[in-house]
Amino acid sequence: MITKPKPEFDRTSELKAFDETKSGIKGLVDAGIKEVPRIFHHLPDQCEKNSVSGGIQVSIPVIDLEGVKKDPGTRQKSVEKVGNASKSWGFFQVVNHGIPLSVLEEMKDGVRRFFEQDLEMKKQFYSRDYNRSVVYNCNFDLYSSPAANWRDTLSSLMAPDPPKPEELPEVSRDIMMEYSKQVMHLGYLLFELLSEALGLQPDHLKNMDCAKGLVMLSHYYPACPQPELTLGTTKHSDNDFLTVLLHDHIGGLQVLHGNQWIDIPSTPGALVINIGDLLQLISNDAFTSVEHRVLANSVGPRVSVACFFSTSLLPDLRPYGPIKELLSEENPPKYRETTVREYVACFTKKGLDGTTALLHYKL
Repeated sequence: MITKPKPEFDRTSELKAFDETKSGIKGLVDAGIKEVPRIFHHLPDQCEKNSVSGGIQVSIPVIDLEGVKKDPGTRQKSVEKVGNASKSWGFFQVVNHGIPLSVLEEMKDGVRRFFEQDLEMKKQFYSRDYNRSVVYNCNFDLYSSPAANWRDTLSSLMAPDPPKPEELPEVSRDIMMEYSKQVMHLGYLLFELLSEALGLQPDHLKNMDCAKGLVMLSHYYPACPQPELTLGTTKHSDNDFLTVLLHDHIGGLQVLHGNQWIDIPSTPGALVINIGDLLQLISNDAFTSVEHRVLANSVGPRVSVACFFSTSLLPDLRPYGPIKELLSEENPPKYRETTVREYVACFTKKGLDGTTALLHYKL
């Protein structure tokens, strides 16, 4: 009896066929798939869910921003907490940040409305051209990463020049505009606290245009039939100055701390803040951009909104290197200068391959 050889796995053709459906992961799940396609298979060791064990409870710092604008004593304590968290963890949560709970909930609902609307309505936004102000696709690095992630994304540049309302999806445009305005205000405050934690004037980082640009990434992680085979997002650090993350109750976000994966629970009303690569670079390692990932889950969909403070989509050629005021004989520069666009281009070309692009800029 002659058995037919199994067909060769033509990864590029499978990626192209999947991409051309323009229906993303949600399209696969809606079609009733029971097995994760090979293009999403990660190496087994990358998917291990080895979060902290042994009964030790470790969690990222939670910082209360109540009163930081009014009371100098409260502000000083918050500056110290932000500085310590940014150095030792690279991640912290903020509460009493000024964005109403109703706005946070409506933003998550807006993400669900976009991804769960009729496919033909979504398809008009499907693209891999990031010169467009609003782009929907599955995996920005679909063709360059070793394995695709179980995640669909809507990307939009919300500052300094937000899209016209009619350019945004009708089902979520109002909340996208409102939420991004509120995140910008929170960002100004966070950059003040971060500046002060570095021993600089409160407006130092803002004057360097760290808060000038805002890119909103709305992620949708459908329930996965075989979560042990894939990831929602591969291990990576962020290619921006600072990220403000809103995520729902389903969980799956983990941060790498002391060679252990730590679960970051969703706390109602809290936002997760993390230091980006560019802030690590200009702070000369005073702050740390830490690797994190999102596990795939048999429960879903999970939604999250990551707001990236970055000028990567702007024609900005300002060079960024370690801040001169932080340097000394004891603390010489550890990185060469780069522009935001050059750094992000390096990051994008590399894809989410589990390594940091900062290594390319080390002196």
